[in-house]
Amino acid sequence: MTMPLRFPPGFRWGTATAAYQIEGAAREDGRTPSIWDTFSRTPGRVRNGDTGDIAADHYHRTAEDIALLRRLGVTDYRFSIAWPRVQPTGRGPAVQKGLDFYRRLADELREAGIRPVATLYHWDLPQELEDAGGWPQRETAYRFAEYAGLAAEALGDRVATWTTLNEPWCAAFLGYGSGVHAPGRTSDVAAMRAAHHLNLAHGLAVGALRAALPTATAAEVSLTLNLHAVRASSDVPRDRDAARRIDAVGNRIFLDPVFHGRLPKDLVEDTAAVTDWSFVRDGDLATAAAPIDSLGINYYSPTEVAAAGPGAADDSGEPSPWAGAERHVRFVPVAGPRTAMDWPVDADGLYELLVRLRDELPGVPLLVTENGAAYDDYADPSGQVKDPERVAYLHAHLGAVHRALADGVDVRGYFLWSLLDNFEWAYGYSKRFGIVHVDFATQRRTLKDSARWYADVIARGGLLTPS
Repeated sequence: MTMPLRFPPGFRWGTATAAYQIEGAAREDGRTPSIWDTFSRTPGRVRNGDTGDIAADHYHRTAEDIALLRRLGVTDYRFSIAWPRVQPTGRGPAVQKGLDFYRRLADELREAGIRPVATLYHWDLPQELEDAGGWPQRETAYRFAEYAGLAAEALGDRVATWTTLNEPWCAAFLGYGSGVHAPGRTSDVAAMRAAHHLNLAHGLAVGALRAALPTATAAEVSLTLNLHAVRASSDVPRDRDAARRIDAVGNRIFLDPVFHGRLPKDLVEDTAAVTDWSFVRDGDLATAAAPIDSLGINYYSPTEVAAAGPGAADDSGEPSPWAGAERHVRFVPVAGPRTAMDWPVDADGLYELLVRLRDELPGVPLLVTENGAAYDDYADPSGQVKDPERVAYLHAHLGAVHRALADGVDVRGYFLWSLLDNFEWAYGYSKRFGIVHVDFATQRRTLKDSARWYADVIARGGLLTPS
C-alpha cells in the first residue's frame, strides 16, 4: 500500500544547470576566457585535463534540451548567465550576441510554459578581472553590479527570478583558500576578503537589478547559498565549539551580513590571527543587507565535526578552506551510504537546515535550488540508464522537504541538480549528476530512470510512500 505525499498547489518543480558546466562554445560570439577556462587548462588542476570547451554543447543544442525539460514537465528551469559571454572583459558595454543567446533561451522556455530562473554568477569570473585582483579586490564588486544591470536591462522582461550569486562560499573559500577551484589561489586573507566582496557584490547587484527591472514584471530577486548542515560529533563543549567555528565561517559569514547587516562577532574573533577585517568599510554591511524576495539553499550532504586532536586530518599541511578554524576542527565521517563523490547520503540534514532557516529568518521564502547526487551510472547495451541509487536519494530528500513544509517551513520550490551530465569542475567529466545521460563523444542525450521518476513526481504533485 502506498499513500501520496502531496506538495502545495503552485509548488515550483525545476532542474538546474550552470553555464560553464554545459554550454561549451568557449570561444564563440565574443566570449572570452573565464577563470575556469584558465584553471582547467592548467596542468594538474582538473582530472584528465578536461575543460568546459565543449561540455554538453548546450549552446548549440538549446532546443533539444528545452524539449527534455518539457518531457519532464518542470515548471521552472534554473540556468546561469556566463559573465564573459555577456561582458567579456568584465567592464563596459555588453556583447549583443551573448545577450541574444540568453534572450532566445528565455523566450523558448516561456513558449514551453517554463519559468526562466537566471543566476548571474556561477563562478565564471572574466579572467581579465581576476588578473586585476579578482574577488579579493573591492572593485570586482562594482564590476559585478554593472554586469547585473546590463543583464537585467536586456532580459528583465523575460526572467521570472534573478539570483545574484551561486554558492559564494565555494567561490571564496575553494577558489582563494584551498585552491581546489578556480582561480586556484591559497590564501586565508584572500578568501576572507573575497567573501566580504561577494557579500558586497550581492547587495550592489540587488540595487542594480531593482533599478533596471521593469516594475510590471514583478521579478523575484534572490541569492543562493550552500549552507552547511553542521553537527557536533558529541555534546562535549570542545566538539560543540568546533561546530560553532565551522558554522561561523561556513554559514554565518554570509547569513549575518545579508540578513542582519553585521559580521558574526565570533567569526571576527576566530579569524583575528588571519585578518583585522579593515577591508570592511562603513556602509558595506548595510549594502549587503539589501532586502531580497527569497533565499535559495543548495544541499547535498551534512558535515560532522569534532575538536581537533593529535593526528587530525586538518594537520596535513594542505591548504584549507576553513580560515580560522582549520587548527581547531577535525571532520568526522558520517555513517551510511555514500555517493560517487564519496559524500554521505543523509536527507535529515536538509530538513535540519530548512527548519533552522524557518526559525532564524522568519518571513523569508525558501527555495531548494540544488539537490542531487552523482553515481557511476551508464547506458547499458539496451540503451537504458538505470540509476536506482539516485531515485532513492531524490525520494528521501523530497521527503525531507515535505516534512519541512508540514512543520511550517515556507519552501516554495525544489530544483534538482542536474538536468544533464556535465563538466563537474575539478572532477572534469568523471562524475555524473544528471538525470539525463550525456554521451560526451556524440552528445546523445538519454533519459535516466531518475528522469522518468521525477516526471512522474511532478505530474502527480508529490511522492508515493509506503503507508
